[in-house]
Amino acid sequence: MAVTRQPRPRQLPWLAPGEALPAAAQAWGAQDPVPGLLAAGGALDVDSLLNAYRGGIFPWFSEGQPILWWSPDPRMVLQVDRFRLHRSLAKTLRRFAANPNCELRFDSSFDAVIDACSRVPRAGQSGTWILPKMIEAYGRLHRAGHAHSVETWIDGRLAGGLYCVGVGRAVFGESMFALQPDASKIALAGLVAFCRHHGIEQIDCQQNTAHLASMGAAEMPRSTFISKVERAAQLPQPKWEFEPVYWNSLLLTRPT
Repeated sequence: MAVTRQPRPRQLPWLAPGEALPAAAQAWGAQDPVPGLLAAGGALDVDSLLNAYRGGIFPWFSEGQPILWWSPDPRMVLQVDRFRLHRSLAKTLRRFAANPNCELRFDSSFDAVIDACSRVPRAGQSGTWILPKMIEAYGRLHRAGHAHSVETWIDGRLAGGLYCVGVGRAVFGESMFALQPDASKIALAGLVAFCRHHGIEQIDCQQNTAHLASMGAAEMPRSTFISKVERAAQLPQPKWEFEPVYWNSLLLTRPT
């Protein structure tokens, strides 16, 4: 009987601090032990993170692991013109926008948002990948003007939100949290409205989840995603502020 030999997995590159990442196309594929994994090691300084995002790569690792760099294929992406505004969320947004005690803010409490994202329990997850090392790294990226928080405020309290990365007009979603019903969905809707106003075509969602798919995100070939990112990253970065008029791009459309 002939024995079919399984191909040996490619060796994972280990990077020294400051060493350039391999191209995203070199990430492990479906035939490898962990599809989408590109490299380990390196550093989480601002330049390393910016170079990673420009190349369609992001860091993601758990306690006790080295820094791990990923570039899945396909990539989960939300095209902002395909955002599904369900009827229930449309009603919530109208009430929110009309209530003087409700406000959507950008970057007023970035540290509180990323801390909450690391702490709020999630169904099916026993831990977090937003470790102190990551919090410190994205705090530096925020102070450099490239990491942003989108915050849902109700009655003077932070009720939910998300944080993301912006490089030029390329936007990469990272994590969300909610302390009140729909607070994270309101933040995402606000980010979509902001992107529509500024001509930002897509928001990277990294990996496929049923929740993201229900809101209109879909998978895209990595090569297509990276081509779009490279073009968008070269455009001038918008002013990261939210104006209430931005809601019109959602509220004046018919909900699904």
